[in-house]
Amino acid sequence: MSWIDIGHIDDVPLRGARLVRTEVGCVAIFRTDTAEVFAASNTCPHKQGPLSEGIVHGQKVTCPLHNWVFDLNTGEAQGADEGRIDTYPVRLEDGRILLDGAAVSRRSAA
Repeated sequence: MSWIDIGHIDDVPLRGARLVRTEVGCVAIFRTDTAEVFAASNTCPHKQGPLSEGIVHGQKVTCPLHNWVFDLNTGEAQGADEGRIDTYPVRLEDGRILLDGAAVSRRSAA
């Protein structure tokens, strides 16, 4: 894995998100209320809602357009909705957020 330092955990608000722009599109970095971090596609598969503007609750995010809920661990839609968002390996090291650049680069551009 090729880990890329994308910033400090304090750069992402609790229960919020920030965007990382990559050559293959935007990746959203989500922070939970317990200071866990997750990385996933910023685009909802339903109507392309910006997930980074959604509501983070537990280890899930709710799309701001039509309230679809996605598990940030698996990317799977919850409840009656069907679909999936891409998720990427991310970790914290001394307060710094590290994103697996190789996993992001394997994603096909949309």
